[in-house]
Amino acid sequence: MQYDFVPISERQPLKWPNGKRLAVILTTNFEYWDAVRDTPKPYYPGGPSIVGGDLPGNVYDNANYTWREYGQRVGVWRMFDIFDAEGVPSSCTINAKMALERPQVVQAALGRNWEIVAHNYVQSELLTDNMFDEAAEREVIRATLKVYEEFCGKKAKGWLSSSLRSTLNTVDILAEEGLTYICDLLNDDQPYLVKTRSGKPMVSVSYTSEVNDFSFLRQGLGAEGGLQMFKEQFDWLYAESATTGKFMNVGLHPHVIGQPYRIRALRDFIRYAKQFDDVWFATREEIADWYLANHQHHIPEKAV
Repeated sequence: MQYDFVPISERQPLKWPNGKRLAVILTTNFEYWDAVRDTPKPYYPGGPSIVGGDLPGNVYDNANYTWREYGQRVGVWRMFDIFDAEGVPSSCTINAKMALERPQVVQAALGRNWEIVAHNYVQSELLTDNMFDEAAEREVIRATLKVYEEFCGKKAKGWLSSSLRSTLNTVDILAEEGLTYICDLLNDDQPYLVKTRSGKPMVSVSYTSEVNDFSFLRQGLGAEGGLQMFKEQFDWLYAESATTGKFMNVGLHPHVIGQPYRIRALRDFIRYAKQFDDVWFATREEIADWYLANHQHHIPEKAV
């Protein structure tokens, strides 16, 4: 993986289509965790736990497993109701096993014609487990993409690694497998091109670990505090976007934001952002496709 360091001060103004100035991406993560893994090593679930203390992978952790399953059984449907009522789409990421084990959730997103982004085979296994075995990493990626295509009826265009734990080979493998964008790189408020060894360009459309409902857990935020976080990020980016377009990603997990005492933060933020006519509720694929066609007006090829 290689990309040039081009600070935002050295770029040309980014002009989104149709006069929009700030793209908002509401990312809902559909993630599946196995109840146990065949290992005595500590189980890493691919996200924060609600009850502390590490158990071996081969010991069932009832509190944390069923807490996360709340998102699949209840929380995500509460989110669907809000997105439907407010008339905005979500960009959904899916583990392959989510499609296999919880198909009703993925089908609900497909039925709404929402974007689906490949998100590893299972949340509790990381690509970095194969940092020194590229063939094994490619096997995980191909297995994920196979399930995606069978379930979604089309090939995946984008990728988000579980816990953002990609390797230095991931972007190259994804490009060779026909994908066009990656979400793992947390280093920008604008898209940019990433070089690959095949010569096929990949677009970085950053995810976020900051404006993320996990911050509700880490910082002890309730609905008001979470809403303030979303609005602070939006307001500053919106002001900056008067001169150059930006995007704002909001990272959402149904077992976190889907809790009744947190969900209002999501609803009220959507209502706030909808007041601005020049805000674009975009999909990552729309951003990536547009940027592939227009990047020369932002960061000329010679600089990339």
